Amino acid sequence: MGIIAISGKSGCGNTTVSRMVADKLGYTPVNYTFRTMAAEMGMPLEELFRKAQESLEYDRKLDEHQTMLARKGNTVIGSRLAMWMVPEADLKVYLKASPSVRVSRIFAREGGDRKEIERFTLERDARDRQRYLALYNIDIDDVSVAHLVIDTERWSASQVADIIIDAYNISLYEEQHGKIR
Repeated sequence: MGIIAISGKSGCGNTTVSRMVADKLGYTPVNYTFRTMAAEMGMPLEELFRKAQESLEYDRKLDEHQTMLARKGNTVIGSRLAMWMVPEADLKVYLKASPSVRVSRIFAREGGDRKEIERFTLERDARDRQRYLALYNIDIDDVSVAHLVIDTERWSASQVADIIIDAYNISLYEEQHGKIR
């Protein structure tokens, strides 16, 4: 009943890598988002964002639902807070990349005005950090809870997924046979 938790800021590859890892392992990907929640509630995403700005209850509901799904086991949860919200995960991974690379990836994925994407991304990072500190006393800039930190600028998404799977398999082996030294 394995759980892999993958976290990182927007543009680091969380969603892509989480899905790849889940596919390669035959695990269920867990990526419950505000977009999913809005669809389930029958409201436009922008309306849910407005409500979430007014009340932290929407963040809590989203995080509770996502962690419940992850705890079913044989799952890969990819979210900003995954490695903090599922502390019992067998492997906790933090994906990182520089702000300029993250902006380039978001621009390539979504298009738009590059300067606006840069401004929005940096503001979002700051807002997310403050919100998670207020909600859970989690500092998303402190990645000391991660078993593995991967700089996604160095490898392709598929290579990052393979690194995670290798680390996961080693941790499973060590759990069954004792630490490798």
